[in-house]
Order: sequence, then C-alpha cells, then structure tokens
Amino acid sequence: MHSISRRRLLSLPLALGAAAVLPGCAVSGPSRGSGGSSGPVTLNALFMKQASYSEDDIRGMLAAFRKAHPDITVQPTFVAYEALHDKIVISAPAGTYDVVLIDCIWPAELASKNMLLDVTDRYEQAWLDDILPGTLGSVTYKDRRYGMPWIPGGKIFFYNTRMLKDAGVDETAMSTWDGVLEAARTLKAKKVVEHPLVWSWAHAEAMICDYAQLLGAFGGRFLDDAGKAAFHQGGGLRALEWMRRTLDEGLSAPSSTKLLEDDVKKVVVQGDAAIALNWDYMYSESNDPKQSKIVGELKPAVSPKGPGGQGPAVDGSMGLSVTATSRHPDAAWQLVAFLCGKDNQLQYVERSLPVWNSAYEDPKLTSGAQAPLVAADKAQYGSLIERPQVVQYNAVSQEIQAGLQSCLVGGTPAAQALSEAAAKVDRVIGG
Repeated sequence: MHSISRRRLLSLPLALGAAAVLPGCAVSGPSRGSGGSSGPVTLNALFMKQASYSEDDIRGMLAAFRKAHPDITVQPTFVAYEALHDKIVISAPAGTYDVVLIDCIWPAELASKNMLLDVTDRYEQAWLDDILPGTLGSVTYKDRRYGMPWIPGGKIFFYNTRMLKDAGVDETAMSTWDGVLEAARTLKAKKVVEHPLVWSWAHAEAMICDYAQLLGAFGGRFLDDAGKAAFHQGGGLRALEWMRRTLDEGLSAPSSTKLLEDDVKKVVVQGDAAIALNWDYMYSESNDPKQSKIVGELKPAVSPKGPGGQGPAVDGSMGLSVTATSRHPDAAWQLVAFLCGKDNQLQYVERSLPVWNSAYEDPKLTSGAQAPLVAADKAQYGSLIERPQVVQYNAVSQEIQAGLQSCLVGGTPAAQALSEAAAKVDRVIGG
C-alpha cells in the first residue's frame, strides 16, 4: 500500500517548484514581456460551459475587468469540457485565443509543444505565501509556470442525509467505501431509492476522475516508478471490480456509464440517487429551489477511505494560461491575474472556491450556506491523487477509458480489460 500525502503523485513524478504559489491580485507595476500594446486591444478567451463558474459568472467577471481596464475588450468562447483540449490544440497555430482554461493534466503536453506562454518571470516573491498547497501543479511543467491556478481542489463526496435517515443508515457509514456499499444495499432493500449510487462513467475524462478516486482509495497507482502502467493490478484492479459489483447488484444507476458530471448533478438534485462524487458546484445547485427537489438535504464530505485507510480525492485543479501565440500577451496576463485574483474569486464562491488561503478567513466562507462545503474541501486538500503526468496524457487517458468501459459496459473481466489497456498505455508512453 502506498501512503497518500499532500498532492502525492500516484504516477510519474512531475517536477514542481519548491513551495511556489500565485498572486491574489492583479499584476503590479509595468507589464513585462513582448507583444504589449499601448492602444485598445481585443482578447479572445476560451472557457468551459459546465462545472465550476457558470457562463453568467464569467461574463460578470469580464464586465468588471473591462471596467478596470477600459482599453481591453474580451470576447469569451464557451465549449464543453470534453471539447476544451482539442479546441486549444487545433487553434494554437493560428493564435485564435489569447487566454485558455487548462486542466491540471495538460501542462506537460501543451507546454512541451510550446503552446503556452512561460510566465514564471512574471511572478513576484511577495505573491508566494497565499496559495493552497499544490494548486500550482495545474500550470507547472519542469519547474516553469505556464499560467495561474483558477479552480482548486478535488471531487467532493456527496450524500443525501434525508434518504440515509429514511433507510436507518448512520452517516458514519459514509466514511469508508465498504460502508458506502452496505449503505447502498440498505437504501435499495428498503426501497428508499432504486439506484442509490450514480456516477460520471461515460467514455470521457469524467470517468477517469471517478476511477482515480477509487484507485487511490484501494491503494493503487496509475504508473510505477519506472513510468510503466500499474493500474491493472493491486488497487487499480480492485477499484474496477468494486465499480462492476455496484452495477451487477443494481446499486449504481445503469445510466452511469453514459453520464457526465452535469448529468449526475441533475439525477441527484431530482432526488433519484442518494450518493455521488462531483465537483463543488453541485452543492449550491442542490440548494437552489428553482432546480432542486432536495434543498437542504445534500451533505458534502471528504472522500471515503478504502481498506488501507486511504481516501484521496482526485485533483481537479484548473488554471488560466496565456497562449504562446497571443498577439497581446501583456493584456492577456492582466486578464489572467484579474480573474484568478482573490478579490474577484470571493465574489463568486457559490460555484467554485478560491485558490487563496487567506480567502478562507472571509465570512462568506466561514459561515453561511457554503460553510459545510468549505470544511469538506479544506479537509481533503491534503490528500489528492493526480492523474498520470505525462506528455501523452490524452492518449493514455483514452486507453484507460476504453479499458474501463470494456468491463463496465462490455462485460469483459476486470483483470483482462485492464491488462489490455495497460499494454496499450505502455506502447503510447514508450512512443
């Protein structure tokens, strides 16, 4: 078993700068770097549609930025997360976007291909004291920084307290995955809900996130110390067998293998499932009477522990980067610094928490509706599992997704499905 520590990599090591962190406010002093403009400029920025900040949130942020920087106009584009990576890669040669939202799994690929601007020298030492530990990994490759963290943390474990009470299940059962399994059996047997569990197990990156969380809990790792596939044995195999069992017993919604995170949110807030993993934003939407039938019933908690006492959440940090082909890198950097700044983030804490330590002293987070979510997030910041930090990440992820789906949808035995996927992953990494 491998001990899970703060931001421990259960994959190839990704070299990170020692205790490096980010600014909580706009860049001070004159702009640095080439490509600046003394007149009005227009920036094109690429964001995702679902999860974390909503389109309305981002448009509000951009309006505030325009007020503070009247010479800079920002044209936003929103795409589904599943289209975000390819949109960045395809548009890079043409310089279509000045600022792009990147996932923590992409810096190795995008930076190695010179698609992102190295902004390491734009950081100031005074900024290096106020960031959530490890968040910088979302924008770091080989000790160099390629943006600012914007969205922190990992997937949260949620359960419906009323449903558990109706089934006579004590909430302490939610502290382990074995307890979750037994609770789901009780919820089903007592007909509180037909399928107590719902997951993001569509053939997409969402499934890798759920699998990573279970893999870590069962003591597995994606890659060994030599960079070879290791998910097909030990905890990685036990995690997939556990997933398959929940489907075989009718505990997990059969539709899970076709759902993404936003689909899971809709199932949960309609009261059609009791237990799920999802990102922070599901909590506030569960308490919105305009779209939820379970207002006040959903509880956020730290990820349950596996047999060895481990309970990591998958790292879901995302950052904002300036593209290497931006014609206005200084203006683009001003936009990134503004959006990622603490003052801006504190205006929109309902759907995503800030990346700044000092922000968690603000009354908006220490009391009120968000307090339970804040407590759960802070508790698991010290135990996050990374997905493989490799240049060929997308190809690696695709092979693992196919292996998981082969078992969950096609019925291939878990050991066979993962062994076949592992062989393909080794070929991808080996080039």
